[in-house]
Amino acid sequence: EQLFVGDAGTTEPSDASRRVGVTWTNFNRLTPNLTVDFDVSFARARFARRADGEAYIPGALESVVTAGLSWAPGVQGPYASLRLRHFGAYPLVEDNSVRAAPSSLVSASAGWALGALRIGVSVLNLLDSDDSDIEYFYESRLPGEPAGGLSDVHFHSFEPRQVRLTASWGL
Repeated sequence: EQLFVGDAGTTEPSDASRRVGVTWTNFNRLTPNLTVDFDVSFARARFARRADGEAYIPGALESVVTAGLSWAPGVQGPYASLRLRHFGAYPLVEDNSVRAAPSSLVSASAGWALGALRIGVSVLNLLDSDDSDIEYFYESRLPGEPAGGLSDVHFHSFEPRQVRLTASWGL
């Protein structure tokens, strides 16, 4: 199992692990132009040779949901999509006493296809969520803090809402 090392900003090998889970994937074409997809995964990840109270794998996702609704024209016309990605809470330390908060991200896009030309707009982080994209728990030290540092959750928030205009030409 590779684990993130905050001070080094890299990963290092750790103990052997065992993962079991289930993933359910769906894709359905409701009409010739309208599709819906829905995927859900649940997993149990543990270190293989550690006591039960210390066997959680930091950063191992336990539940993930992705879903989308898409409208696509034949050769020309409007197109649009709406996407959701949700990560459930997950352990940040081996004893599961610190957990990452769940996070959800919604994005949308729309545009017009004119044969091979596509003009569109995408809105990333449509709801302007300030959830964390990823979280870690490790010791760090800022000026004025104790020499040994402080253990705390470190995170990278979602990028703020963004609007992107696109033009593409396909063969």
